[in-house]
Amino acid sequence: MARNVVISGGGTGIGLAAARAFAADGDQVLLLGRRAEVLEKADVPGALTHAADLSDPHAVRGVAQFVAAELGTVDVLVNNAGGAGNPEAGADTDEPLEAVAHTWTVNFRQNVLTAALLTEALRERLASPGGRVLFLSSIAAYRGSGSGAYAASKAALHPYAFDLARDLGPRGITVNVVAPGYVEDTDFFGEAIDPARRDRLVAETSTGRAGTPGDIAATLHWLASPGAGHITAQVIQVNGGAERGH
Repeated sequence: MARNVVISGGGTGIGLAAARAFAADGDQVLLLGRRAEVLEKADVPGALTHAADLSDPHAVRGVAQFVAAELGTVDVLVNNAGGAGNPEAGADTDEPLEAVAHTWTVNFRQNVLTAALLTEALRERLASPGGRVLFLSSIAAYRGSGSGAYAASKAALHPYAFDLARDLGPRGITVNVVAPGYVEDTDFFGEAIDPARRDRLVAETSTGRAGTPGDIAATLHWLASPGAGHITAQVIQVNGGAERGH
């Protein structure tokens, strides 16, 4: 039976790979993102698209209205939108604390506020029973990100997901988190990653390779399947063992 699947950040990378995985099942997929031109270029059979800044409550209300009109019920919600500050402008200040405030605000807006607003806007439309809510975290939530802000924003999704799992469990809805490690072929690092940094990240894995968007999409797809119906309030790490290190 076809399901309605909403994916934020669905135009590129992990979101796009997940969209293709669900569409291959015949599911109706809705791609959300800030850039209409990117969504329109996404090659996902039969997908709907809607451009919106998911950190803006007014824009998210518009998303909720679109979902109500086009889908009605949401069977699977994948909160994939986020980033480490790109493509936001940097802090236009030389004052250290103002720069810190800017960095942390941008990271929490991109990674936490987008997920919270979209989830809360659609929570009453989640299929009961059988609904699935999924969040994209990061290996950084376990071991830091260098600046602290990105890692902290991803880590903040974990307790939110656990609270949601308790709240939505009686409705037969599961809530889980997927925490990837280094994944190639995404926009996360901008134009390209420094080769030495890539080699270091791959060397941290036990599998000897970088992750792919397909690796993460397959995990999301499984967590949304009937076979994962008794799995909730979990964080699934997909990093080739890198979080354990060598």
